[in-house]
Amino acid sequence: MRLVLAEDQFLLRDGLTRMLVPHGFEIVAAVASGPELLDALEEHRPDIALADIRMPPTHSDEGLRAVLEARRRYPGQPALLLSQYVERVYARELLADGAGGVGYLLKDRVFDGDQFVGALRRVAAGGTVMDPDVVARMMEHGAPDRMLTRLTDREREVLRGMAEGRSNAGIAAAMVITEKSVANYIASILAKLDLPPSRDGNRRVRAVLAYLDHA
Repeated sequence: MRLVLAEDQFLLRDGLTRMLVPHGFEIVAAVASGPELLDALEEHRPDIALADIRMPPTHSDEGLRAVLEARRRYPGQPALLLSQYVERVYARELLADGAGGVGYLLKDRVFDGDQFVGALRRVAAGGTVMDPDVVARMMEHGAPDRMLTRLTDREREVLRGMAEGRSNAGIAAAMVITEKSVANYIASILAKLDLPPSRDGNRRVRAVLAYLDHA
């Protein structure tokens, strides 16, 4: 799998390269700034981009801006963004185009190699991966209490799993329930939140997060 890596800290960039190559990733470019990232994405059109959000020259959101511009030019370009901070606006902007193939993880998740590689593969395949801490922040500060109180505790747990990009099977395994029970919970959640049912997992995640962030 061809990957463009954008990280301005040399040690982390080198460490990520050493981690990913044995898992079958080909690092076609490793860059250290937002402009370099955009150039690399345009030149290589990789299977996935892995980028820090805050990069030179201003260390604000150059990585995010480069990814969003690349996705504007090449719709659906998969990208997983890394950050040290939980920023709801970053998640919202990543999800805004509705194309899927995006992820937002805190850098702490990098230290769980199997989970991290799995997230990269899921995003490269067109899925959506959101850090649990980001989802928790959005759920705390997004939808009005009167809407979330429509949900039972179990439905809220399922909703959190949906927002993290988990499949029905993944939610079922985490909650130790059947997939049929998960499907029933999801149908109830969508009905209570006035969201139309959908078999498109990415659309489901985007709809839930958009509702939580904008309602």
